[in-house]
Amino acid sequence: MSSSIPTVLPLVTKLRNYAALSPQEEQVLDEAVAGIREYESGQDIVVEGTSPNHSSLLLSGLAGRFNMSVEGKRQITSLHIAGDFVDLHSFLIKPMDHSIVALGTCRIATVPHATLTAITEQHPRLTRLLWLNTLIDAGTHRRWEFCLGTLQGHQHLAHLVCEMYLRLKQISQADNNSFHLPITQGVLSECLAQSVVHTNRVVQQLRAENVISWERDLITIKDWDRLAEMGEFDPTYLRMPVSDGLTAA
Repeated sequence: MSSSIPTVLPLVTKLRNYAALSPQEEQVLDEAVAGIREYESGQDIVVEGTSPNHSSLLLSGLAGRFNMSVEGKRQITSLHIAGDFVDLHSFLIKPMDHSIVALGTCRIATVPHATLTAITEQHPRLTRLLWLNTLIDAGTHRRWEFCLGTLQGHQHLAHLVCEMYLRLKQISQADNNSFHLPITQGVLSECLAQSVVHTNRVVQQLRAENVISWERDLITIKDWDRLAEMGEFDPTYLRMPVSDGLTAA
């Protein structure tokens, strides 16, 4: 699947933030893809309790990691964007203890675990970068747990907006303090563990504080410093520079 523009360009773009990739390493990642599948909004990409023989790389779209209660209540525990391996850990951990759902139309590249085994045996630097990828995912999950258990609703939302801006900026999908977040208030409430009514209130609170504007799916950060302070946001867990492309509002 090698080409002038790699199929796995979002992943390559993401990894380049941590280390320069050689053309050979980019080709290895590109040729690791066994197939591409499209998922519609609401479809499960990974299902809890299964033991997949491949890992799924998100090429475009937005996905959510979640667990479901016995009563059918869904809690989203992380969001995934283009360039994310949504279940790289399934290479070693089976069966899956959570599910991944498409939160809009998603293009997914499948990478067989047998291919990942070959990469770990033949390309140690790529292995370290992919390992770093899973460690950052784990750090993000820990931060989400902190936000769920500690922050008030408006603080949690402020933290989420800061996180998504930096992550999307890293793959060139955010700029000028703005980014698109195409999710419903219902999905947002599942991220924040709040009712839809309360979620609407905290969105309005951040608007009233004049730290963000939110029109349809376009979010613009109007005061980064105040927003970050409100959300107790420290980007250390994302392992990227604090000043990654932020501009003064």
